[in-house]
Formats: sequence, structure tokens, C-alpha cells
Amino acid sequence: MNNNFLKVLLADDDEDDRFLFGEAIKQLSIKTKLSLFRDGQELMDYLFLNEIERPNLLFLDLNMPVKNGMQCLREIRQNLAFNDLAIAIYSTSSTEQDIEDTFIYGANIYINKPSSFAKLKEVIEKVLQINWQYHTSNMNRNTFLFRF
Repeated sequence: MNNNFLKVLLADDDEDDRFLFGEAIKQLSIKTKLSLFRDGQELMDYLFLNEIERPNLLFLDLNMPVKNGMQCLREIRQNLAFNDLAIAIYSTSSTEQDIEDTFIYGANIYINKPSSFAKLKEVIEKVLQINWQYHTSNMNRNTFLFRF
């Protein structure tokens, strides 16, 4: 990985959400390389290419066509090559079942999609600044659900 950049992935089937996420990241002072994916299968095809630069952080929507976020999460966590990949669930869903399932299957944080662009920028910036090694070692239900 190029140490000057965070390699960030976003898998989200909503074109507007992908666009706004990209615009928000561009406006932050944190240097990132962002890759966008339209669905879970496109994401998984990319991740399992041998020549890719390993990402640092994945923002993963749950409700996507072809392969949903829960399927992606489970598949990623079954592969030892991605043990260090921080996964932020990034969804409009706030059901207890989705939160519980993603926690159990190894996501690192759960974020409800913000309703404004300003909040989106704030949330992304805070998540990019998390020390994932510390966060993960002290993870519990309270630190898992990101509140803003």
C-alpha cells in the first residue's frame, strides 16, 4: 500500500449515494484512493483479483442486488487474506437484526447513512480517523454502532 493514502472501497447500488460519498471524500484533508462498486458481486470480483492493492477500509451497503452486503461480509471474513480489512456497514437499515447479524459476522462498525451532505462528510472523516487496531480490540456493541 502507498503509505500516503488510505485505500477505501465503497459498495453501494445507489448511484446518488456513490456520487455524494465520492464528493465528500474529495473535500476531506485525508488522502484517500476511493474505488466504487455498484453491487456486491462487482466488489467480490475485485477483491479476489490477486494483483490488487489491499484496501484499508470497506464501506459496505447491505441492500444491494446480485450479492447483498451480508453475503459479502460473510465471504470476506471467511478469507484470511482480509483479516486486517476494516469493514464499515453503511446502510439505511437500522433494524436490530441487521445490526446484530453484521456484528456477529465480523463487521467493525455500523453506520446509518446520514441525511445531509455535511453529516456525511463528518461521518466519513471520523471513520477514516479511527485507529482500527485499537477500535477492534475494544469492540463491543456500544462501539460497534456509530452514533453521530
